[in-house]
Amino acid sequence: MIVHVGGYTAASGGRGSGIVAARRDPDSGALTPLGTVAVTPSPSFLARHPRLPVLYAVNELTTGEISAFRVAPDGDLSLLGTRPTGGAEPCHLAVAPDGRHLFVANYGGGSVTVFPLDEQGIPGERSDLVRHEGHGPDPDRQEQAHTHMVNPDRDGGALLAVDLGTDSVYRYDLDAATGRLVPRAPRVRTPAGAGPRHLARHPDGRRCWLVGELDGSVLAYELTADGALHQQGRVDASERPGHVQPSEIAVGPDGRFLYVANRGVGTIAVFVLDGALPRPVAEVDTGGEWPRHFALTGKHLYVADERADMIRVFRVDPTNGVPAPVGEPVVVPSPTCVLP
Repeated sequence: MIVHVGGYTAASGGRGSGIVAARRDPDSGALTPLGTVAVTPSPSFLARHPRLPVLYAVNELTTGEISAFRVAPDGDLSLLGTRPTGGAEPCHLAVAPDGRHLFVANYGGGSVTVFPLDEQGIPGERSDLVRHEGHGPDPDRQEQAHTHMVNPDRDGGALLAVDLGTDSVYRYDLDAATGRLVPRAPRVRTPAGAGPRHLARHPDGRRCWLVGELDGSVLAYELTADGALHQQGRVDASERPGHVQPSEIAVGPDGRFLYVANRGVGTIAVFVLDGALPRPVAEVDTGGEWPRHFALTGKHLYVADERADMIRVFRVDPTNGVPAPVGEPVVVPSPTCVLP
């Protein structure tokens, strides 16, 4: 039961040294740190291959790169290779469900990169680089396109690319033979100034939710069979006073609850999914100010607080979905992604 943690290194003003591993106790949820297992610059987001013991990391640099690692049973990582993304500051990546391609969101470049993966999961030369064009009303954060997430459909439908800078969700089909992206028009436009960051799909494949980093929103969408998204409404990501910047969003494994991390106020908000819009049921303090990312696995929720230099462990109540902290925080410098 190994957890890998990505974060910012000195290359991006962070305090980390690379990818950190920890052993997870599935009963108590406790994490036992194993130290840095890969020294690599600013591995701010991580993803695993669906079948192979391979881990991928973005290197969130001005000259963007991705790195691939072979994962040993004890969590140790050995480098398989690196590739330039062709876009600045890659901040998110995901593997296609069939394990044949890797998708990367370049925040600074406002683009999406595609890499073919061979039978060992090693990335080849990039097969496509699609740049978004446009801007939003916020002159500081939306002066250009800023792709923040790539989200493939587990059933082979459209790849969704969330762009904070253009208030848009772009939809693409992958031509598997060439590794190129084919746009599905039109793109989905969020309310102006929302600054969409991450989205979460429901296990039923018919719904998804999107967090607006700039306006503190959770937007609800219906997903149709042809890949269209129809907005159903909006709720606040947090009920706390103060400046709220939601970051991660995820649906619980049984599909009953939605979870949102809120930076600025340092909370995890819990919503029940029993109607057209998410209904808030609880908001739990994380013990830090800047919960950048979290992961749900088994009975537990793991929160990476970038500025508090810690991973906080919570046990999730199976009845009401509300997390409660267990044990002491685990010290990890500048963590930005936790990957069970």
